[in-house]
Amino acid sequence: MFLIILATLLAATSPVVLAQSPSPACNTTLLRLATDRYVATQSTGSLSYLFDFPPLSPSSSSPSSSFITLKENGRNLTLSPSSSSAFLNSSSLLTTPLRIDHRHSIYDSIQCASFTSLVSTSPSYPAVIGAQLWLDPSTHRISLLDRIATTTGDWAFNATGTLYYSLRENWGPIPPAQQDSRETIKAAGDAYLDIFKSATVQVPWGTPCARLEGGAYTGRGTPNDTCNLGVIQSYDMPNRRYVIDESVGVVSLLLEFGSIGNAPDSHLFRVEGGRLRFIHTMTYCETKPNCGFTLPGGMGGGTVGKRTWRRRWRLNGQ
Repeated sequence: MFLIILATLLAATSPVVLAQSPSPACNTTLLRLATDRYVATQSTGSLSYLFDFPPLSPSSSSPSSSFITLKENGRNLTLSPSSSSAFLNSSSLLTTPLRIDHRHSIYDSIQCASFTSLVSTSPSYPAVIGAQLWLDPSTHRISLLDRIATTTGDWAFNATGTLYYSLRENWGPIPPAQQDSRETIKAAGDAYLDIFKSATVQVPWGTPCARLEGGAYTGRGTPNDTCNLGVIQSYDMPNRRYVIDESVGVVSLLLEFGSIGNAPDSHLFRVEGGRLRFIHTMTYCETKPNCGFTLPGGMGGGTVGKRTWRRRWRLNGQ
């Protein structure tokens, strides 16, 4: 508002200066390096990759991080270089070495954060994990890992299905002239979640649009594919945390899914031309399997806590 008023007052004597986008808190190269460290930690089970992360400047005397906050599936932990695997294994998958079959990362230089989804189809420990990684903007050290870690028994879990469909979608860069603003991308994700509370919310549905929930998929590969499959209303979706990458039109939201007891949840949205194109979700269930619900066979018709299921779901390409 101040910029608008100021521009109006000065219009007679000087050109109007357009408002600029927020300045980056850190560069993408730094975020990529930090995110690579996180992936190395998950694939090896060694926390040293997180704490040995170098400062932004090689000449900096800033010491390595002493503590990192880990939020995983609703639990809060404090990590230090001396944290034991035995201690963490009871509360987190972070120190469980996983074979990584697929990785997808986005980078938010404005907030100095990234989001990474990891898929492991290992028979010994299948997992699908979504993590927001946050750097301290002043020291550029890893300060927070905020994760939803799912495995057998979590909502509609099927790591093989997740991998199969993820590899068939295009989440690549969007040409600069066609990129949506941060506000547009965020609003699209919020609108989708807000419709669980009120049917009057206008969601920018795209056509086609495909949704991957656990290992179940709505897409049929047709121009008329839709994500508008109906939801159960009157539920809040609180405690939303956002990471946004305009270059790929993606917003990550970690939240509490109200319709199934505020279960820890990750929603990842791809927005193209202001409309939803892809939606990926993962939900951790304290009560297994499937948070105490009986899902319809093959994700067929029926009503459960999260949405009204229709016969549009596919499992492993079937």
